[in-house]
Amino acid sequence: MTSRIPISSRRHIAAAALLTAAVLTGTACTSGQASPAATPSSGSPATSSSAGPTPTPTPTPTPTASYKPADASGRAQNVPVPVLPEAAKAETKEGLEAFARYWYSALSYAYETGDMGPLDSVSAPTCASCARVKKVVEGWHTEGRWLAGGKMVVEGADTSFIQTGALQYQILIQVHQEPLSYYRADKVLDETAQQGPAVGDIMIASFAGGAWKAITVEHLVKNP
Repeated sequence: MTSRIPISSRRHIAAAALLTAAVLTGTACTSGQASPAATPSSGSPATSSSAGPTPTPTPTPTPTASYKPADASGRAQNVPVPVLPEAAKAETKEGLEAFARYWYSALSYAYETGDMGPLDSVSAPTCASCARVKKVVEGWHTEGRWLAGGKMVVEGADTSFIQTGALQYQILIQVHQEPLSYYRADKVLDETAQQGPAVGDIMIASFAGGAWKAITVEHLVKNP
């Protein structure tokens, strides 16, 4: 968190034509008297075709829109929405660590898109630091403005997994933020926050109803 923003034959069905010809003839003699010759009977050629089922056409795959990060020409496009991993749904040490990493990926998504939905869904309404992030991020994604960069990179996450309150745990996260640029609607660069060294954050999270939520996320050492 920065000081400005906390954080893939035709069968060719050869119609097999089966041609069958049947010709029946017969001659009979009785009492030395020849009986009339039987009238030849000739069956008409019969043709039958046998064809297999018509193959089902293979659907044409729908093209996937390409992700384009934000830059000086405009905002990000088709940003992949972060997906909460299964590991982050368990009330375990590993679950909390996976959740913390997801929380920062949701924060990165918010910087790129201005969409706080994923982050809000895993943050408690009382999270003051989350509210501060929301105010700045949403503010810079209105009136034609946008943000470029600002990805949160988690270098490590660790917890002793000891309750510090009712179903609450704390976890330490080592994280840095890539350079973040602020662009105005006229495409003028307003400011760029350069990447600094990794900082230590502390997150207090609670587990209830089968899900984790961040109660608060703060720097271990306050910025001067």
